[in-house]
Parts: sequence; C-alpha cells; structure tokens
Amino acid sequence: MRKKTKIILGIFSVMVFLFFYIPLFVVMAFSFNDSSVGTVWTGFTTQWYESLFSNRQILSAVQNSLYIAVVTTIISTILGTLAAIALYHYNFPGKRFLNVIFYIPVAMPEIVVGISLLALYAMVGMTLGLNTVFPGHVVMATSFVMLVVMARLHGFDPAMEEAAKDLGANKWQTFWRVTFPLIFPGVLAASLLAFTISLDEFVVAFFTTGPGSNTLPVLIYSMVRRGVSPEINALSTIMLIFIVIVVLIVGRVLIQIQSRGGDRP
Repeated sequence: MRKKTKIILGIFSVMVFLFFYIPLFVVMAFSFNDSSVGTVWTGFTTQWYESLFSNRQILSAVQNSLYIAVVTTIISTILGTLAAIALYHYNFPGKRFLNVIFYIPVAMPEIVVGISLLALYAMVGMTLGLNTVFPGHVVMATSFVMLVVMARLHGFDPAMEEAAKDLGANKWQTFWRVTFPLIFPGVLAASLLAFTISLDEFVVAFFTTGPGSNTLPVLIYSMVRRGVSPEINALSTIMLIFIVIVVLIVGRVLIQIQSRGGDRP
C-alpha cells in the first residue's frame, strides 16, 4: 500500500512539474523559430536574439526595470528588516496596529495600489515618470521582506544576544556581530523576493509610469496586444535564464553560509 502511494505521489509530482515547466520550454524553443508566426515551427534561427539586442525600445525598458528593481530592493530590504526587528524585539503603543498595516499590501489587489497612487499624483500635480513607480513597488516589497525576516527571527534564540551583552557588547555591536549574521540568510532571501516582485510587476507600473518611461512588463503587454512576436519569446527566455542564475547564486551563497555555521555566532 505504501509503495503504491509513493508511486501515485511521484506521478502526481511529475505532472505538476510538467504543468509548470512545459510552457517555459515551449517559449524557449520558439525563441529560435525561423517563422515570424510564434506558433508555427519552420526552422532554427537566432535572428530574433539579434533583433532583440538591436531594439532600443526593449533595451531601454530592460534598463528601466533593472533600475527600479535594484533601488526598490535596497529600500524595501532596509525598511522591511528594520520593521521586522522592531516588531519582534520591542513592545510599544500601536504595535498590533502597525503589524496589521504591514500585512495589508500583501492582501491588497495591486490595481487598488496603482489607482490610488495615480489619484494621489493627479491631486498633487506630479508628472508621471520612472520615479513615480518606486512608492508602489517599495510598499508592496517592504511587506514581503518584513514577513520573510520576521519568519527568520521567530527561529532566533534571544539568548545569543543576551550572551553578547553579558560579554560587554553594546546594542550596535550586538546587532552587527550577532543578530544580523544570524538573520542574514532570511534578509538575503527577502531581498531576492523583493527584486523579483519589482522586476515583473505590471499593474502598478502600468498606472504610474509616464510616456517614454515604460518598464519591461508594460512594454511586453503593449507588444503582445499586437500579436506574439518571436522577439517576446527571446526576451522571455533571457529573463528566465537571468532569474535562474540569480536564484542559483543566492542559493549557493546560502548553502555556504550554512556550511560555515551561519546559524551559529
């Protein structure tokens, strides 16, 4: 009976993985399709990658998305980590209220954030551009960072900090030499999550970007409306490979931290 259960679970797991990854492999395959029609295979070519790298509009959108993602990651990681530490270590008036406030962006539909920011910008007379995307991305990413770091802190042993203080370390030294190294894997994972959220976010960027400052998801949406171009398949393949490389690098760093005793002071 147990053997049959394992076989059934194994088959089900394979089917789930196929369901998720077959579309990705299809996109990668058709990025080398010689036909300009994305659904008909006529031969192998790399012309769409050459066309992609010569398309200034796409390259500009990639640059905009990376710029927004990097800045959003830095700001949200700092704010989310500090918020998680404050909510975990300290008791103060309004703590429960702030805790609920940080959960709201996680459950709130992105379209609500986008429309709210658009209304705010219109009310204050702010011109839409690349920098008007940051507030929405930072708000959403900070909440996810806080949740990830908070989860890491719940497995944290407060006796480590007490031992450091007993040995003469002040609060600043205790944080940088004990607390931060112990929660660093969680901070690193949270920053990766914030980066990916900002990089592929569409709804808020759609409402808050101005003319000539498109992000990559917004540009892809406008291109898809005219039909699926092989350039989009090539761009999707490059983005997929980029994300996989980043995840592998972060995973390797986390493994090295664990092997060097990252969970011990």
